Amino acid sequence: MGTGTPSAGQGSGRAESGPLLIALDIDGTLIDWDEHLSDRVRSAVHAARAAGHHIVIATGRSLHGTLPILDRLDLTHGWAVCSNGSVTLRLDPELAAGYEIADVVTFDPGPALKLLREHLPTALYLVEGPDVDGTRLVTAPFPEGELTGPVRVAPFDELVAAPTTRVVVRSVDHSPQDFMDVVRDSGLHGVNYAVGWTAWLDLAPDGVSKASALEVVRGRLGVPPAATVAIGDGRNDLEMFAWAARSVAMGQATDDVRAAASEVTASVEDDGVAVILESLPA
Repeated sequence: MGTGTPSAGQGSGRAESGPLLIALDIDGTLIDWDEHLSDRVRSAVHAARAAGHHIVIATGRSLHGTLPILDRLDLTHGWAVCSNGSVTLRLDPELAAGYEIADVVTFDPGPALKLLREHLPTALYLVEGPDVDGTRLVTAPFPEGELTGPVRVAPFDELVAAPTTRVVVRSVDHSPQDFMDVVRDSGLHGVNYAVGWTAWLDLAPDGVSKASALEVVRGRLGVPPAATVAIGDGRNDLEMFAWAARSVAMGQATDDVRAAASEVTASVEDDGVAVILESLPA
């Protein structure tokens, strides 16, 4: 993983009393792989908000993929972190769209994309931004159901031509371990990266992660570092775990993710995120 993200609690302790900043991953945490959001999880999120805690979605999903989840959870106020920290939304029902883009961080995807294409010539590539509300560019269609929002197939040269908030590399012919080996052997640098459950690689600007964006949100909310909680299940949650005072891995997470958290809850199928939210002080 990349380095340079700020640290609030190093994932070593329990959050103090008072309003908490609770950072929640989406896929594998709030919803399962069939996009199911249980009534128990929804109710637990509502109860935490009613108790005065700050619920902040922190996801690798794009803005387009995040908005439907915010709607399903009735999260209309506050903050959401998208694209693994490259895009931060301020939620406000008084705004025409219900949100505004508060922060955007972009980078030049060319060097990383060209290097990865040398090692993964048959992979699928996607870039977002710099207009994060616009259409994303892909070299070929992704497997059905993996992307939400508008996409357009474009030549590889067009993908590397403009700044982006996020790059996705996807290959149905490789495993996550294959991707980690490619990243190691290619000498990829100048970006932050995370390998997903499948052969899915996210690239973000160097030093940008869920943690870096959450630290900015924490400062805006005036929440003490000791009053931070993070719940997730993926390798793109590792920096967030290090940032939070209390870090919780979902029960189905891989061993390395579980080891990075200060505790482990039940799996997404068993509403592990609700178990934690229901235990928080009112």
